[in-house]
Parts: sequence; C-alpha cells; structure tokens
Amino acid sequence: MKKSILIAVMLFSITTALQAQSIRFGIKAGANFANQNGDTPPAFESKESITSYHAGLVAEVKLFDGFAIQPELLYSTQGATYKNAVEEFKNELGYLSIPVVAKIGLSKSLSLELGPQASFLLSDRKNVNLEDAETFEFGVVGGLGLNITKSIFVQARYGLGLTEASKDADIKNSTIQLSAGIMF
Repeated sequence: MKKSILIAVMLFSITTALQAQSIRFGIKAGANFANQNGDTPPAFESKESITSYHAGLVAEVKLFDGFAIQPELLYSTQGATYKNAVEEFKNELGYLSIPVVAKIGLSKSLSLELGPQASFLLSDRKNVNLEDAETFEFGVVGGLGLNITKSIFVQARYGLGLTEASKDADIKNSTIQLSAGIMF
C-alpha cells in the first residue's frame, strides 16, 4: 500500500512535468512547531510541542496561469516533549518528507497550497522510552505561499499525519511550518 501511494505520486509528478509549461527549482528552509496528537503514554502527565526545523529542495511545475504543482524533498524534524512529575523527555523524529502540493493562485503573489505528503523516518532521537516509531507516515499539508519577488518566497503550512507515528501508541504528528526560500 505504501509503495503504491509513493509510485502513484511519483508517476503523477513525472507526467505533470512532461506536460508542464515551465519548471523552476529552488531551496527552502524554516521552523517547525511540531506536536503529537493522540493519547499521552501512561508514564507521562503531559506533552508539549517542540520547535525544530526543516530544509530541502523545491520544484515548481507551472501547468497554466494560476496553477502549479510543487513537489518537495525535505528533511523535517517532528515530535513532542513529554513530562512527568520528575523529568522532561524530548521525542524528536527526523523524516525525509515528500509533499506534493497543488498551488492555486489567489492573486499574483499569493497562493493556496494543498496536497499529500509521504514521510520516511531517518532518525529517532528519543530521550524517552516510548514504543518504537513507524518508519513511514502519510499525511496532508495545506497553507499559503507568498512570492515576495520572482525568486524569493515565504510559506506557512499545517501538516497533519494520517497514519500512526508509533507502532503501539495512538499518536500522530502535526506540524506548523514557516518557510523562506529562493527559486532559481
């Protein structure tokens, strides 16, 4: 199932690129405000969001005026901080995230961005003894993009994991991303 979704996204991206009017490439980076939704493990009293980062490559495939597809390849850290009466534990997960968003132009410089995201776990820095993390996560992202110039842009997005982030705990990742980037 996971491979089928990834293959479908890749084929869609390739097909779109072949029919595209123009393709631009760029880089982006920014801050993540990440948390994990769902049940707090019994050993902990509360959980709080963490501030982390994301960075990677961007491609914009303009299909027609006011509509483009934007596949990305990002390294993104997500997770949460768990607290009990004695200590605080940070659960930080590093993902290779592949969002593929449809960019719908709301004005000449503002766009609505919506699409799926596949993420693959690369690192698992836990200071907490939670259940093992899942190696694949599927989610959706949505937000706004603002072109400051023809090359420089900023974005604000919300990402919601639709699959479990842990094998045995009922938790899903959620992330607010603030990004800046440049297109070449």
